[in-house]
Amino acid sequence: MNDNFKEMDTKEIQLPETTFSRDIETKVFQSIVFKALNKIEGIHLVSKGLIDSLLGRDAQESFSAIHIEQDQKQHSVSVKLEVNIKFGIAIPEKSDEIQSKIIEDISKYTGLHVSSVHVIFKNLLSEITKVEEEDDDDDELETIVSNEEEYEGF
Repeated sequence: MNDNFKEMDTKEIQLPETTFSRDIETKVFQSIVFKALNKIEGIHLVSKGLIDSLLGRDAQESFSAIHIEQDQKQHSVSVKLEVNIKFGIAIPEKSDEIQSKIIEDISKYTGLHVSSVHVIFKNLLSEITKVEEEDDDDDELETIVSNEEEYEGF
């Protein structure tokens, strides 16, 4: 029986192709988008509501303005986000800046194609409104950073 294997050509044995897969949770994409938006002047992610703040819901609730859809077959991601913009800034130029930065960061960090970035401008911010919201977001950002530090060990 072993003699039969000696005569067999090893080229006849075909191994199945290796399948590689990876799954990226929505929270990862939301974090990438959140960090990209923090680098852009004059905009602010629409924050969670007053009720969520009063109930003390965790920092992940602040990502409710960032919606992600993944297409596993096409290896692509679709992003929809809601932002507030400072009064006096040209919306078309700011939209292009937001979309470019999000596409760049998601592609860089995940290797996936970004099929669309839909930016919804919800409100205009005056200087007074922006300062008040920054105070609220600083607390949220500290919570998000502390949550991310917990996961750095993985």
